Amino acid sequence: MSLPIIDLTAPMPVKAAEIERACRDSGFFYVTGHSVPADLIRRLDAAAREFFALPEHTKAEIAMERGGKAWRGFFPVGAELTSGRTDRKEGIYFGTERPGDPRPLHGGNLFPEQVPALRTAVLEYLDKLTATAQDVLRAVAVSLDLDGNYFAGGYTADPTVLFRIFHYPPSEPETD
Repeated sequence: MSLPIIDLTAPMPVKAAEIERACRDSGFFYVTGHSVPADLIRRLDAAAREFFALPEHTKAEIAMERGGKAWRGFFPVGAELTSGRTDRKEGIYFGTERPGDPRPLHGGNLFPEQVPALRTAVLEYLDKLTATAQDVLRAVAVSLDLDGNYFAGGYTADPTVLFRIFHYPPSEPETD
């Protein structure tokens, strides 16, 4: 079974009907026609690769411990678990830029001074993806016979946005 593809540039009644069908039939769908330019994705990818190529001690300058309740920053390989097992990935967490916001999962991001392009790309990407999510939710609302601003007018007016970039370094050969 292949997943449906919803074109966000389609007229509202068309995309709302397609989303309704996709949600009922498979529960999932892909989107095209979003507002995330390919050049932004390339810039984000390049900046992330540049960051992960930095020495460990340099990446640790923006360790998650420094992000506090905002849950932002870098974590090294082995610092996260999946199903109780150590992950073989390193990563960096970001969110909507809200310096000084004391709420959990809110606040300022930690960006590496050595890769200034990462800040620009991440913040632009978050803005574009948040707008895309709101576009999708407008169509979901219409598919439910609700006003198109049903979600954006309340539930998602001020969303909590978390964004993670992961890097999976080459595995070490097994020693046993």
